[in-house]
Amino acid sequence: MRIELRKFGEVLTSRPAGKEAFAAIRPTLDPNADVAEVDFTGIVSLSPSWADEFFTALKNMYGEKVTYLPTDNPSVVETLKILEKY
Repeated sequence: MRIELRKFGEVLTSRPAGKEAFAAIRPTLDPNADVAEVDFTGIVSLSPSWADEFFTALKNMYGEKVTYLPTDNPSVVETLKILEKY
């Protein structure tokens, strides 16, 4: 299953927006999916706070089945590095 973040906009910022985005997509997610791929195509900026809210909830649901598709977007790359630290 692929999760396209661009559905939530090009600039993803703030904890409330990340929490709201996950709440919006949650009913469409298949809890039995073999993998949950996160697609960053079309994202201009991703903040650590938005990503923390969204990806923590996603990982709580899928655990190690969450994979991030490759991207060269510096905002996304640095945000993922920050989240890995904590």
